[in-house]
Amino acid sequence: MAEVVIYHNPRCSNSRRALDALHERGVEVEVVRYLETPLDRLALERLVALLVDPPAALVRHDKRFAELGLDPEGYRDPSSVVDLLAEHPELMQRPVVLAGDKAIIARPPEEKLAAFLG
Repeated sequence: MAEVVIYHNPRCSNSRRALDALHERGVEVEVVRYLETPLDRLALERLVALLVDPPAALVRHDKRFAELGLDPEGYRDPSSVVDLLAEHPELMQRPVVLAGDKAIIARPPEEKLAAFLG
């Protein structure tokens, strides 16, 4: 199987469930705690390019997003999503799982991972 990477936030229950589901399947996974080690622009650009979902799906529209006074309409295209996440990695949706030449936002984890990994 291709190398699998999970962009993980251990404080997120969906992220923990995704990691558990990968381990239960016997998948060797590289865990990237993206809040401790934020992705650089090049890594973000690659992730957005490989994402099966639209680029806008990678942005969390949570309390922090609102605190920053951001407009969801301003973060739809790949470039604006990369710009935002390079400055505010905490706004990246999680968990994101990368396998081969595709990436998904694994929400809900069990359902999305089953479809993604087969």
